[in-house]
Amino acid sequence: MENSVAELEAFLADWESCDSKQAFLACRQALESVEGVVLDFKARPGITYSMRGTHPSQQGRDLFALIDVIDDDPEQRWLSVCFYDDMITDPDEQGDWVPGGLMGEDARCFNVDELDEDLVAYVAERIREAGASATK
Repeated sequence: MENSVAELEAFLADWESCDSKQAFLACRQALESVEGVVLDFKARPGITYSMRGTHPSQQGRDLFALIDVIDDDPEQRWLSVCFYDDMITDPDEQGDWVPGGLMGEDARCFNVDELDEDLVAYVAERIREAGASATK
């Protein structure tokens, strides 16, 4: 994972400041606030840059949160933040239900394509909620 973090830092250093980068940093901060979280980063330039939140207490699943930077157009990157549907609530119904959308299981995904502070805060709360579910 250490190499993964170095790769994440290199990606962030090369990514010019924009709304989606600020939203990504807020999501990263929410992930890092989950006690015991392990971050994993996978770069697939031109496709996605994926930051995954995992937890050693979690059983049967490889992650509890997936934050993808969609990179089909580096000038217009946006985020897709996904969770297993049974690990979070979505009281404001802002996420999309995606059958089989996360490792073959039903998912709840949130698209963040601008720095909408309310949406980013809402997604950050879902990250913390998924982290709490992972540690049960």
